[in-house]
This record gives sequence, C-alpha cells and structure tokens, in this order.
Amino acid sequence: MSIQQTPNWLMQRAYLTPDRVALQKDNQQLTFQQLHENVSIITKKLHCLGIKKDARVAILAPNSIQMVELLHACKYIGVITVLLNTRLTTHELVWQIEDADVEAVFADGNYFDLLGDSSANVIPLEVLNETQPKEDGLCIQTEFELGKPDTIMYTSGTTGSPKGVIHTYGNHYYSAVGSALNLGLHHHDVWLACVPFFHVSGLSILMKSVIYGMKVIIHEGFDPKVINHSIQTENVTMISLVSTMLQQVLTDLKESNQTYPEALRCVLLGGGPAPKSLLERSKELGIPVYQTYGMTETASQIVTLSPEYSLTKLGSAGKPLFHSQVKIMNEGKMQESLQPGEIVVKGPTVTSGYYKREEATLASIQDGWLSTGDIGYLDEDGFLFVLDRRKDLIISGGENIYPAEIESVLLSHLSIQEAGVIGKDDDRWGQVPVAFVVATGITESEVKKYCLERLAKYKVPAEVRFVTELPRNATNKLQRHKLQEYLR
Repeated sequence: MSIQQTPNWLMQRAYLTPDRVALQKDNQQLTFQQLHENVSIITKKLHCLGIKKDARVAILAPNSIQMVELLHACKYIGVITVLLNTRLTTHELVWQIEDADVEAVFADGNYFDLLGDSSANVIPLEVLNETQPKEDGLCIQTEFELGKPDTIMYTSGTTGSPKGVIHTYGNHYYSAVGSALNLGLHHHDVWLACVPFFHVSGLSILMKSVIYGMKVIIHEGFDPKVINHSIQTENVTMISLVSTMLQQVLTDLKESNQTYPEALRCVLLGGGPAPKSLLERSKELGIPVYQTYGMTETASQIVTLSPEYSLTKLGSAGKPLFHSQVKIMNEGKMQESLQPGEIVVKGPTVTSGYYKREEATLASIQDGWLSTGDIGYLDEDGFLFVLDRRKDLIISGGENIYPAEIESVLLSHLSIQEAGVIGKDDDRWGQVPVAFVVATGITESEVKKYCLERLAKYKVPAEVRFVTELPRNATNKLQRHKLQEYLR
C-alpha cells in the first residue's frame, strides 16, 4: 500500500474500535461493527442490482441511518456518489442527474415522484429491503486511492447553472485531519448533525465519524427546541450551524432560561460572515463558537478559528487548517495586511475541478490556488476576516459596500429577526443598498435611524422593506440573489 492509499475507512474503524457507537437517531444506535455489517449486506444488494465500480450513483434522501449506510456501501463498491438536494424542483434535479451522467438514483419515497422525468434508473430506497444480496463477482474496495473521485456535489448555482464539484477521497480525508489538528480530538466526542448530508458541511461530519471513531447523532431536520434538548441530555460535544440556526437556538435557550453543559466544546459556525452581535451574545453566554470559512470546492472548512483565539479574534474565521494556505489578491497582486481583496486558497482539500467543466476549472483553479469569489482581508497576525461575496458587493458613488456589514447592524436590533441586503440600480449613485427584514414593532424610519447611528451615511439602506420570510437554501444560508426578484 502506497502513501496515496488508505484502508477503507469504515472497515478500518470497525476493526479498530468495533464496539464504539457510530450512529444514533432517535432510539436507534449502531456500533461501528454493526454499521460495517449492515453496509456489507447493502453492498451485496447493490451488486445484485447491477451497480458497478466507477458508475455514478445519486442519492436523494433526508438525513437517516439508511442514507449513511447506502453512502458507505457506494464506497465499498467504488462508485462515485452524487448527493442531491431534497429541496430542489423536478427540473433542477433532472438537470443535475443528466449533467452528472448518473446511471441510477436511490430516492426516498417522499421524493420519488420528483424524478418521473429522469432518464436514469430511479430506485426507491425501499427496494433495498426486498433485494437479495449477491456475492458472485463482487469486489469490495478495501483500500481508497486518495486521488480518486469519491463524490460529486453541485454548487448552489447563484449565477448561471450549478456546477458539479468533484471531491476525491483525499479531499475528504485531509478535511477531517485538518479539522482534528485545529480543534483537537477527544475519544468521547459526539457530533450532533442537523445540517443535511447532501451539503458539504453535513457530509464532512460523516467522513469525520469513521476517520475519528466518533459518534454522530443524526437529526433529520432543524428544530431549535429539539436541538437544545439533545445538547443538554446527550453529551454532545460538537455541532455545526449557520448563523440563523445559532440565533434560533440562542433564542430558545433564553426563553427556556437554560444554559449549555460544559461538555459542549465547539459550535462550528459556517455559511458566511456572522453578525458581530451574535458572536458577542454567544461569548456572553459562554458558548464556544468558532467561526469557520469554507465552501463546496474546499470539501467544507479550510479556515477555522483556533480555540485559544475565540475571544481575542472575535469575528475572524481564523487561520488556514494545517495543510492549507490562504492569500488575498487584487488585480493579480497580493494584498498587504488589512487590505481587502479576493480570498484565494490552496491545499489538499481543494477540489480537483468541476465535472465536465474544463473551462470553469481552469478559470477557478491555477497552480493549485482556488479563486473563491469571496472578499476578505488578513489582519497583521494573519487571521482571515471574511467581508462578503464578490458578486454581492454594492458599489455606491465609488464606495464599496458589503451587505454583510449592514445585515450585522440590522440583526443587532432586538426587533429584527432576519435581514438581507442587496444593491439596487440608482441614477445618481450607480447603486444603493436596499434592506429586506423580518421584524415586529418597528417602522422603516426607525430602522434607518438605528442604522445611521452605527453606519456611514452611504451605507444606510435607501429602502427598508418588511417581509414575512427571506429566501434560504437547505442549510438556512441567505440567498441574496433571490432577493433581486423582490425588487421587481
């Protein structure tokens, strides 16, 4: 075995620590040995259904133990797994299935009807319960080649058609190792997974589970009361959230007059820049929030704040994980500290490219450096501060305005629950900011006055529009591009 290969992660984990609990959902638990045995049976069933090595197989299902078992079974055979977002429309799903050249789709019964127009072989997950295992001619992948494609996950497609991001086994492996070197690894760690497994942050938890030997508590969806109860009663040590999720669990925590136990040692916060007021509120409550920065193209986090800097570098995403690098570029020149520019990253977690998108790959990745499209800066100590998405930047009268900065101020107001800011064309200034808020008991003039006390005048929203909800993706991340439709 060369250094470019590792033992099959689940098989190795079942050998090393067979009796540790691997997965828990509701009242069901599986040890790593039991998970391996179940996966081995499913692998033989996939073989019976004609699933072969190097095929592309899609999964359309919510978080569940069965989904995790199927995901590992795909690795045992050596297929490339395409993770499909359960919130997409039929048109979007069929487009991704055809774009990825998927041969078979395993779909949960609740989503089966969405795939009626697909040219791929659509197989209800329930069929696996009825299929007989077949061993003849089956060759199980006992080693993983780190450079080989493992999964394909489509970007959100905020501009143009989404692109299939190829993740190699090495991408997932180094993502897990880099995170452990930063946050530490305890044998009693328990990760609560409430972000979807078809999203890179959710998928990375499953990879960490078998590489670390760590228990994962699976939640199918996000309910702040249920999440808080789980944290308080099930020895949860780690959880991944985005800002809106954190806001909701903190609100529930306050309403129920409770605190988190000391066992919770890490709240990994991703999904874009977090409002400073939210981070300060977490700090006051003694909640260990570590802001992180990553994307689908980096197999989840690539920059994360280290525990020892959680209080002194509030608002920073931290420094790159051990195997990775980050720099700030502007018009081909590297920026000095405190100067904003595009965030460019490099490391073994960076994707090998986009499926069937050679031009897009070459445009985004040069000499191993990935141009992220995000704007940020490095401070004097080398800590990354993420300002915003480059495409969301508002240029008003020659001044750069970052929507996230305005949103942070808006969200610090007690009457505002959600906020989203975009630019609107303006004859005089070129663009002006417009805010969309979910709020109660406050007027537009009061919102503007509040902003004027905390922001330069040119950053104050020219309009404040009250809405009942903001457009978000499957992980509750704000989709600013959809707010443009609200302007029409």
